[in-house]
Amino acid sequence: MLLTIQQRTKEILESTASNEKTLSIYKLVMDGGMGGQIIIAILIVLLAVALYIYFERFFAIKSATKTDKNFMNQIRDHVSHGKLDAAKVLCAQTNSPAARLIEKGISRIGKPLEDINTAIENAGRLEIYKLEKNVSVLATIAGAAPMIGFLGTVVGMIVAIHEIANAGGQIDIKMLSDGLYTAMTTTVAGLIVGIISYIQYNHLVVRTNKVVYEMEAKSLEFLDLLNEPI
Repeated sequence: MLLTIQQRTKEILESTASNEKTLSIYKLVMDGGMGGQIIIAILIVLLAVALYIYFERFFAIKSATKTDKNFMNQIRDHVSHGKLDAAKVLCAQTNSPAARLIEKGISRIGKPLEDINTAIENAGRLEIYKLEKNVSVLATIAGAAPMIGFLGTVVGMIVAIHEIANAGGQIDIKMLSDGLYTAMTTTVAGLIVGIISYIQYNHLVVRTNKVVYEMEAKSLEFLDLLNEPI
């Protein structure tokens, strides 16, 4: 008798386990209806764009920070000995934002110091613009993605209310599932894309500021070099 009860209990547990539904993100998205699928597709595209911009800018900014520690010492030696062509060649070989500013300043040697400073500042603005290329798009995605997700929430709730209105008093939770799936999945997807883009944007801003400070430091050092007595 005891053996029979144990076997029956085992069969019930196995049957329950086989019928248990697992949570599938793909199924949730597909069950959300056409509106939810379109919004999720838009968010996936935005995520792909955000990731591309982040990694492209990350490696570009990382490359811009690579400067020889002896660069300014070599520039000082070349300028002090009047080897301006050698200094320009060194700047071209270094090929960094700071080096390009120094090269612009070297090309203006012989003119008033104010003109040299103005030329360096103008070149610096161009370099900053290059470093910040497309970074603002990340900020836009960080702000737009959650709003698009909330749009999906509104669409989902409209679908759910529409089903309730047409139910004629026979409300079934399964009837509301499409609208609820749309509301929840799009909200989560929008927040995920927004959070990732926001973190990426701030990280790039910090790294860009580091390069800008380095450019300013080397520019001031170069101008101080020109002010030194011969």
